[in-house]
Amino acid sequence: MEMSYKDGKMGCMDNGKYVRYTPEQVEALERLYHDCPKPSSIRRQQLIRECPILSNIEPKQIKVWFQNRRCREKQRKEASRLQAVNRKLTAMNKLLMEENDRLQKQVSQLVHENSYFRQHTPNPSLPAKDTSCESVVTGGQHQLASHNPPRDASPAGLLSIAEETLAEFLSKATGTAVEWVQMPGMKPGPDSIGIIAISHGCAGVAARACGLVGLEPTRVAEIVKDRPSWLRECRAVDVMNVLPTANGGTIELLYMQLYAPTTLAPPRDFWLLRYTSVLEDGSLVVCERSLKSTQNGPSMPPVQHFVRAEMLPSGYLIRPCDGGGSIIHIVDHMDLEACSVPEVLRPLYESPKVLAQKTTMAALRQLKQITQESSQTNSSVNGWGRRPAALRALSQRLSRGFNEAVNGFTDEGWSVIGDSMDDVTITVNSSPDKLMGLNLTFSNGFAPVSNVVLCAKASMLLQNVPPAILLRFLREHRSEWADNNIDAYLAAAVKVGPCSARVGGFGGQVILPLAHTIEHEEFMEVIKLEGLGHSPEDAIVPRDIFLLQLCSGMDENAVGTCAELIFAPIDASFADDAPLLPSGFRIIPLDSTKEVSSPNRTLDLASALEIGSAGTTKAATDQSGNSTCARSVMTIAFEFGVESHMQEHVASMARQYVRGIISSVQRVALALSPSHISSQVGLRTPLGTPEAQTLARWICQSYRSYMGVELLKSNSEGNESVLKNLWHYTDAIICCSMKAMPVFTFANQAGLDMLETTLVSLQDISLEKIFDDNGRKILCSEFPQIMQQGFGSLQGGICISSMGRPVSYERAVAWKVLNEEENAHCICFVFINWSFV
Repeated sequence: MEMSYKDGKMGCMDNGKYVRYTPEQVEALERLYHDCPKPSSIRRQQLIRECPILSNIEPKQIKVWFQNRRCREKQRKEASRLQAVNRKLTAMNKLLMEENDRLQKQVSQLVHENSYFRQHTPNPSLPAKDTSCESVVTGGQHQLASHNPPRDASPAGLLSIAEETLAEFLSKATGTAVEWVQMPGMKPGPDSIGIIAISHGCAGVAARACGLVGLEPTRVAEIVKDRPSWLRECRAVDVMNVLPTANGGTIELLYMQLYAPTTLAPPRDFWLLRYTSVLEDGSLVVCERSLKSTQNGPSMPPVQHFVRAEMLPSGYLIRPCDGGGSIIHIVDHMDLEACSVPEVLRPLYESPKVLAQKTTMAALRQLKQITQESSQTNSSVNGWGRRPAALRALSQRLSRGFNEAVNGFTDEGWSVIGDSMDDVTITVNSSPDKLMGLNLTFSNGFAPVSNVVLCAKASMLLQNVPPAILLRFLREHRSEWADNNIDAYLAAAVKVGPCSARVGGFGGQVILPLAHTIEHEEFMEVIKLEGLGHSPEDAIVPRDIFLLQLCSGMDENAVGTCAELIFAPIDASFADDAPLLPSGFRIIPLDSTKEVSSPNRTLDLASALEIGSAGTTKAATDQSGNSTCARSVMTIAFEFGVESHMQEHVASMARQYVRGIISSVQRVALALSPSHISSQVGLRTPLGTPEAQTLARWICQSYRSYMGVELLKSNSEGNESVLKNLWHYTDAIICCSMKAMPVFTFANQAGLDMLETTLVSLQDISLEKIFDDNGRKILCSEFPQIMQQGFGSLQGGICISSMGRPVSYERAVAWKVLNEEENAHCICFVFINWSFV
């Protein structure tokens, strides 16, 4: 059948002749398309009946018109996407050319210096000033006068400090004042967050980033200056004074406080000068540095409980980009006074990778998230009717509340009760209104039943267990550590009103993605705990409990990422101003002296793959044979709303509860530790299943028997090689049981990535749960054939990961896996060319 169309005006008929729609018909069809882009056969017939102008058009022609219209829409979207990618690549190419030009200048300078030293005595005088720091941005701009400028608290003195700060910042942002190396694990490209580099061998720690964002420079400057909105560690930034400059810039004096990430270290504060100005080429600059007594500038006295840290010249260079948007250069350079914390924690304050992850890249993520939100239509809301910005605000409230609980500032009303040297610290706050920044009374008029907030918190050191894997286990297996009675008590901290019908929409568990990038993933979800609590009116009738939960740092491949699981009971109405008492876990990786050889270890199977001949995992030994282990620090904090006369009783209960959680976490961490797993023989599989190597051999032999070709392209000899090749196979391989309700029993690395799960949690997922409705129909129709002839093929479609994300696949192949006796052991699926939608 021949087809053609142009602007929706061409149709087709079965006899091969074209028919042209009238403008009125096209207008009517366009209106119908916007209401329903993919109408069913019944709906198309209904459209013809309801719209007389279409009465002379056959239903088949209407079907073809809608197909063509959807095709054009898809082409337009793809063209728009490609144009955006092209703009991004053009901007990145410009950045790389500038970087290449800078490096060429640096090479020339180094060659000149090398020649100089070769021709002179062993003790030569210092060479000329390194002009390689003079970038294309700094050349000829903001040059300091040759005479000594004033250095005091006067406007002229502050401007002198500001101009010096600007010059030093630009030499770091686009020059060679700091030796930069690429951030480990970060590869620049069109889909990356940006070009990330970290310092090597400089004073303090420094990180640099460069990226393209779809916001105008003034908007970018506004966002990055509002540090508490995107830096979770930032408690407050107070502007103490503002001074306009003659060149149109602004000098601000700031006092900034940062939360301590754990109970084992004090928080930091900064006394800063911030300078905002516009360069001659139109670039906008926001640069900052600490003010010290040696500069004779204004001073800020030390604040009790805070350690005064230093910010070396840092900031943001924001350049307008052709076609809209901005190119931003970010430099963060700090001296965090690592000597003030225990030695085990000093890597957190001495690692440029940690600074890059938690500060530099956080600014880029915020800018890209806001860009994405601003590009979305007004209809971009989730199942709860909330927009991404509202969910982002909720996540900030959860994170801020948890930080307040961990730090327990006295100026917020917190005080320690009992022995402060105990393994579990108990703090109380009798002014929860100030603590949470809201009124504890719900919008439905119900009053709170507690007038004191109590927090039980502790920190512990973990050895050789990846934070992402441990946190994922705590999230997916809550019953392993949580006490249902405590969950019910937490939910009863504030009196809730009657449940509304809206609660039914939560289902069992709803996941709301907040941000999806290659390097970082964060999402919120509501956890439904059925029948654990009691209604306020009846102490006998059970009711459901809902927890709002924030999860971040689940990516095992991210470098230096902090993993968090923070949750708080919520009212059934889930109002925006609902009070939150956050509790949860924070796991921060500590840099070890030697890097772990397999940072993306995935529980039992990965451990089996890494076992050496002596039964010791490669992660536990480096190439020199020296033992090394990955360490991390976990901070636990649980908040309880209590009545004042129950304070001592609840404090005792909370202390024992947190101690119990610590014991559970230690037990789980030991089970997940590669050193513990390596003491076992091979792969720890469920009772009655074969060893992993035998299963891998069965999978490949059965595939060859049914398909007549090899599954693995390489000619591997030995069970161990077969297992390794199967584990690293590019397509997702997943095995399920032969039961009435099939559940997954094995998956390779690609399969675990597709399902976003681990081998431990794989058996909690059933086969039918990963398919959408259409996929289940196809599976039901093809399954009898698979069972009868031993193999089959499923057409491409959509499946759902354990995190609720849709995954597309080109096609899937299924076959029976036969054991040595030729009996069916399980069914194996290969999902070909899968990707997240």
